[in-house]
Amino acid sequence: MAFGTGLCLGQNPCMKFILTPLLIGSLILGAQADEVQPLAQLPYTPSLDTAAMDRTVDPCEDLYRFACGNWSKSNPIPADQPRWDVYSKMANDNERYLWGVLDKLSHEGTERSVSQAKIGDYFAACMDEGAAKAKGLEPLKPVLDRIAALSDKRQLPALLAQLHLAGNNSRFFFGFSSGQDYADSSRLIAFAYAGGLSLPERGYYLRTDAKSRKLREQFRAHVQQMFERLGDLPAQARSSAALVLATETALARASLSPVDKRDPYKIAHAFDAKGLQALTPGFDWTAYRAALGLEAGLDNYNVTEPAFLQALDKRLASMSLAQIRTLLRWQLISSLAPELDPATAKASFDFFGHTLLGTPAQRPRWKQCVQLIDAQLGEALGQEFVRENFSPALKDKTVEMTREIEAAMGQSIDSLDWMSADTKVRAKEKLYAILNKVGYPDRWRDYSAFTVARDDHLGNVQRGNAFEARRQLAKIGQPLDRGEWSMTPQTVNAYYDAQMNDINFPAGVLQPPLYDAKLDDAPNYGNTGGTIGHELTHGFDDEGRQFDARGNLKNWWTARDGKAFEERAACVVKQYGGYTVIDDIKLNSKLTLGEDLADLGGLILAYSAWKAHTANMTLEMQDGLTPEQRFFVGFAQWDCSSARPEYERAMARTDPHSPSRYRINGVVVNMPEYERAFSCKPGAAMSKPAKDRCKVW
Repeated sequence: MAFGTGLCLGQNPCMKFILTPLLIGSLILGAQADEVQPLAQLPYTPSLDTAAMDRTVDPCEDLYRFACGNWSKSNPIPADQPRWDVYSKMANDNERYLWGVLDKLSHEGTERSVSQAKIGDYFAACMDEGAAKAKGLEPLKPVLDRIAALSDKRQLPALLAQLHLAGNNSRFFFGFSSGQDYADSSRLIAFAYAGGLSLPERGYYLRTDAKSRKLREQFRAHVQQMFERLGDLPAQARSSAALVLATETALARASLSPVDKRDPYKIAHAFDAKGLQALTPGFDWTAYRAALGLEAGLDNYNVTEPAFLQALDKRLASMSLAQIRTLLRWQLISSLAPELDPATAKASFDFFGHTLLGTPAQRPRWKQCVQLIDAQLGEALGQEFVRENFSPALKDKTVEMTREIEAAMGQSIDSLDWMSADTKVRAKEKLYAILNKVGYPDRWRDYSAFTVARDDHLGNVQRGNAFEARRQLAKIGQPLDRGEWSMTPQTVNAYYDAQMNDINFPAGVLQPPLYDAKLDDAPNYGNTGGTIGHELTHGFDDEGRQFDARGNLKNWWTARDGKAFEERAACVVKQYGGYTVIDDIKLNSKLTLGEDLADLGGLILAYSAWKAHTANMTLEMQDGLTPEQRFFVGFAQWDCSSARPEYERAMARTDPHSPSRYRINGVVVNMPEYERAFSCKPGAAMSKPAKDRCKVW
């Protein structure tokens, strides 16, 4: 996914604000043998899978283990994954299906449309690992030569513009793109945001515990290895690696923490051109804009982290040209390493995949290629997915469920005893202004300006980066397109966008076992209904509530109502802050608050909508479960999962989602409906006294 465009990361439903770069099981050959071949069609698993349950567990003590206790036994973590869950397994199945589609389209002799030929030729070039091995680092030479030619710091802005276009934008010191103005969401303006860090977040550079110090030394050794791959002698490579670590540490000190980045007021800073230039006296923004091809008169900017740009400017001023060239060489090879020769790609994986996240093995080549096409030609690939896997009837059912859950939210707002009438009016204005997007865009993206060659994989990647960067930059000063999506149709995920004020459910997330047209409504409303409610609630969580019906960052709450919200949210912070992730690492409940609120509010809304939907129906027990129990088991089974300990440690620092067991048990412990469904007695782990329950929406 392209950093800086506001995409949600990860396999869990999430809320979109501004993208923060995050670096994103045991090998049992028999269990993995079926992954050798592509899939001709998507596999089927019911949305309530009784085989995944462990009925020896008391659901009043642990719903998660009751619903998912046997899932991990039959779904071991694949060797190329740091975590394995229902979402990632579905994503893997989708990729295997798309692998088959792309393999057929990669043959020149077949009848192909222009769009099909483009994705087929991209796949053919990507799959040619032999060509990548033969070329080695030679494809980097033109860019390395441009870096080597840097002879004056005044040339740096133009060089960075070239690197930002062809590479991973934010890896080269900072990021620059378009975004919606926080004060007027109908305007698209220029955004400058912090970058330049290789590790997931600032704490990796600053924590002083033994594990953190060891990881930094492993990172330094990796950087040294990459410089040696570029041809540096060991002593010079060691010195260069020390420079990289020292510089990134200085930038980390000036960067916001993951918790601070959740506060939109801490990343909303309006500047005109003169103000932006004053932030960084040593960096010529006029030259940078000109090299990007932007208009000279551009005068509206949002700088997400002004202190970062100031620190970067001071750092660049203190460095020699040779040091700047050294940093740019590192940023270049590290940003493109996975797409280079096998040895360089493996060296990158060994640190970022294995050491950092605990993943034993690299992705197979086919998966890397499918994921690249999804990232760079995603809507062209999406047309192939939607054609066979997303019917109008499925879309209609999802739209119906969404409307029912929105109605439940309206009723919830009306019933709140802590919110004043005036704020309720504005809350419902926002609710009814939410745009629901289901399945795929109404208008497909045009990729005609993206040139693909069958014999130039790295060139395709760089041209794809440039195509997307220019597409984003071209939006500056243009009217907002509310029909645009930030996820591809085949993505197994969903998101809410606070500035667009829309909720988005790609076709990929509306498949079994998440939505299952073959089963009764109870597990579907618990699973997909809970996801719809989750995304809807994001519009009213601790971040989303700060945006109005038009997506502007504007306080529409009375002071009394805002305080009442914060008091109820504090209950959730306290509850989740008591959970342990791994070792002695507690859950950072201020980081996860938005997702925790969305999980809780979403399931409450889904339950209300399901009850209203089935009010005049006769519901029967199935599989030894009452309809209410099927609702809650269906909910729990959306997040059956396993994770490697290294991954859990990394996500505890960076992931705004709580671990799976807490996303399930932490929700139902607050719902009296769950107690009644399983006849839980007072004192049971899944039973809370009414006075201690958390509820906002």
